[in-house]
Amino acid sequence: MELANIELNNLSVSAQNMRHGKRAPDISDILPSVRKRGVLVPMLVRPNGSPTSFEIVAGRRRFFAAQAVRAEGGSIGPLPCAILQEGDDADALEASLIENIHRLDPDDMSQFETFAKLIRGGKTPEDIAATFGLTPRQVHQRMALGNLLPKIREAYRREDIDAETVRHLTMATKKQQQEWLKLYENESQSAPTGHQLKQWLFGGATLATSVALFPIADYPGLMVADLFGDNSYFQDADLFWEMQNEVIAARRDAYLAAGWPEVVILDQGQLFESWAHEKTPKKKGGKVFVAVSQRGEVTFHEGYLSRKEARRKTAPEVGASKAESGPATAPEVSAALQTYIDCHRHLAVRAAVLERPGVALRLIAAHAMCGSRLWKVTPEPQRAGRNETDASVQASPSQIAFIARKKETLALLDLPEEAGLTACHADSPAAIFARLLTLSDGDVRRVLTVIMADSLEAGGELVEAAGVHLGVDMAKTWTPDDAFFELVRDKAVVSAMVAEVAGKSVANANVSATGKVQKQIIRDCLTGTNGRVKVEGWLPRWMQFPVRSYRKDSGLKTLDIWKRMKRHLGG
Repeated sequence: MELANIELNNLSVSAQNMRHGKRAPDISDILPSVRKRGVLVPMLVRPNGSPTSFEIVAGRRRFFAAQAVRAEGGSIGPLPCAILQEGDDADALEASLIENIHRLDPDDMSQFETFAKLIRGGKTPEDIAATFGLTPRQVHQRMALGNLLPKIREAYRREDIDAETVRHLTMATKKQQQEWLKLYENESQSAPTGHQLKQWLFGGATLATSVALFPIADYPGLMVADLFGDNSYFQDADLFWEMQNEVIAARRDAYLAAGWPEVVILDQGQLFESWAHEKTPKKKGGKVFVAVSQRGEVTFHEGYLSRKEARRKTAPEVGASKAESGPATAPEVSAALQTYIDCHRHLAVRAAVLERPGVALRLIAAHAMCGSRLWKVTPEPQRAGRNETDASVQASPSQIAFIARKKETLALLDLPEEAGLTACHADSPAAIFARLLTLSDGDVRRVLTVIMADSLEAGGELVEAAGVHLGVDMAKTWTPDDAFFELVRDKAVVSAMVAEVAGKSVANANVSATGKVQKQIIRDCLTGTNGRVKVEGWLPRWMQFPVRSYRKDSGLKTLDIWKRMKRHLGG
């Protein structure tokens, strides 16, 4: 940044100044000082097309005060200025807003417009919040004004609409806003405002026939006509949603068949915030987002990525090839869910090893030859770091069976129950050796089997290899519990699970339902409650041997392990 004195004639107000285009500012408080002493505080300017021409980013009132003094016949010399680097629009906007916020808080619409320019210039809501002493929530609240129709924004700027009404309107669909605007502009009618508007938007939502994606003739229920309007409404909301969701599901399948990498179906009532996404074509990884309003309206937003995904795509890691720098997608399982899966798969294989000493001996040989994180020898700690997963592990029938066998083995070695088989709790290693000399070969093999099971590493190749070789069926020892359902977050995966236990038609009929509702359907099918047919022996693909995934780009660590080593087993 360079400091310089610039002639008044070479200055103009920048379009980046947040108050650009408004009427001349009130300068009565600073005009006497400028008359007497001139402009003392440097203005923030930037080059404007020529070496001698500059535009004012921050300092508009000082500029107008200097013009007023000259118009009065006073003497105004060159004005002190700090010159920004050319092309730095985001920083220019930021500087302008900072100055205006410290002087006088601008109205919400001005903040929205300036924040939107900052975001287009590369800033994030978190960056903006940190700069101006706001919370990210406050920035998001300003950005929500971008969901409003232009006429509503202007009415709010004129203060014809109060803040509470505008807050509710930001949650309305474009069609609802248009309907409200018709009432607002009609002098013979009264548009709902404040709390009444919230009830108008969300209280007992009517399902108009105009929002149906399916042919109206296919609807077998009753429809009610509005005698004072041009529309009619579905009387049976459940039947409407079942038919509407089936069409949404079919459209989703058609998009995927047409080559779109992903179709994201938002929960009912969740808005698609276009300002937080960037337009991205299909061939560059753009997704389809489906927004479903509580009044049944469905909008398909084709070709978008979140700003975070889009920027990650355009800034690949150093050394990555063009083919490797495609859009990054979140794995279908979180780190916590992966740990849950690893723990339970490990328990099932460990229990199976207890019945196959010959396999245990070969596992020991593999550990001894190749080594592992645990081969010291130490027991697998089975610590998940989450109370829910730890409780699930301790309640597993596989864990209970292992603990019982371990107690028997400790008794065989004349060791206390609190002793560990893979650490010497006797007087000396020689004492353990002496005790083993008194045991039969069969007893020693049983001891060795328990030691191997105790030190089998969770989440490693040998769990997968042994589980496939032994034909482990986890349905015999594991059932989906609350900890599992809490960790499953990917909505597309949950929908696929619904299709597995309840059928494709049920999954399609509930495609826009919340994840909570879909998980309850799975639970009902597994327990045979709430009118669902009981499903026996169902396992998520992650819990099967060999493992499978729900998405091609799953990012599932267990599947990657299996792909690397299955050739060794002829898989």
